[in-house]
Amino acid sequence: DIEAMPFLEAIRQFRLEEKKEDTILIHVTYVPYLDTVQQQKSKPSQHSVRTLQGMGLQPDVLVARAKKPLTKDVLQKLSLFSNIPPEAVISNPDIDVIYELPLFFEQQKLGDYLCKISNLPIKKPQLDEWCNIVNLYKNAKEVVRIAVPGKYTQIVDSYISIQEALRHASAYSGAKLELQWIDTEPIENNPKAIERLRKFDGVLLTPGFGSRGTEGMILTAEYAIREGMPYLGICFGCQLLFVAFCRSVLGLEGANSTEIDPNTPYPVVDLLPEQRAIKTKGGTMRLGGHKVILMENTRLKEAYNKTEVIERFRHRYHIMPQYAEMAKDAGLIVSATDETGKIINAIELNKDFLIMGVQFHPEFKSRPNLPSPVYLAFIKEALRYQKLKNRT
Repeated sequence: DIEAMPFLEAIRQFRLEEKKEDTILIHVTYVPYLDTVQQQKSKPSQHSVRTLQGMGLQPDVLVARAKKPLTKDVLQKLSLFSNIPPEAVISNPDIDVIYELPLFFEQQKLGDYLCKISNLPIKKPQLDEWCNIVNLYKNAKEVVRIAVPGKYTQIVDSYISIQEALRHASAYSGAKLELQWIDTEPIENNPKAIERLRKFDGVLLTPGFGSRGTEGMILTAEYAIREGMPYLGICFGCQLLFVAFCRSVLGLEGANSTEIDPNTPYPVVDLLPEQRAIKTKGGTMRLGGHKVILMENTRLKEAYNKTEVIERFRHRYHIMPQYAEMAKDAGLIVSATDETGKIINAIELNKDFLIMGVQFHPEFKSRPNLPSPVYLAFIKEALRYQKLKNRT
């Protein structure tokens, strides 16, 4: 389309200026499967390649996205009409475990071909660790059910990092993840709907901004506190956990974040001091990696097994320390701060099962082979909670 034209022209010029072996153009196309004739159709891909060729771009590799692996006939046809060698036409079918895709590409010797056209030495890749990751996903014997209440649940890709971090931790714990996205707006008008959380093993309260759906999110946090079920609040979810604790445990009726209610009688969450003078929005939040100091004898410290870590932040508001001090005797623990000790980075409750909120975004650093310690602790607690429920 027209929006891509400047980028395609830039690629053409770049490839002209550089040595042939120093650039590789990989074109991903779609190969539809028609159920009526039970055939894969290569015409859209052929047309796509011809369009690129008309712009002066000849793909080196064609990755064909399809429901099933390419048939030999379709592969040969794509090769012939795209002016690409058969070994450079790569099948990219639907796969149950997305992390198996690199192994599927390796079976087709994609890596060898890329090295060959780049004049690089071909080496045998070390894939043992990656194979183990895939096996963890495929051989999971347990099922962990997590509810994810939030404001943007209609588009689940809004929380793609959280979703993947939960999957990493679940697979590492030998469990298959079952997620249920819950829109919190209807809960505000029907508080009894909160009882649907009873069938889950844990609740993760998502990040967000603004007042829409917030009371429903607070109700889910109050439910977790009341029932003692595993709970993890991320960023805004951490702040709302604190709001819920102040309301339901400390009895501070009307406690809220000033982001939601500027006139709240108990501003338990308020702007960071450095944010008060900022009038313009956009790139002015507390952003990026910051040092997190972990408190001794806390579950968060146990999860990381470190005294300090670097985690990524994105927020303007924070839990007010004076209210956190009031909450200590009622069972709330400040489990992490910044280097100054003035910004609260994490809280947890003195309960049998993990109820925790973190102001940072641990999902951004989670990897398939190295799950986030926070998410891993949460999933392990959810599995422990599940076993207790099953016994009773």
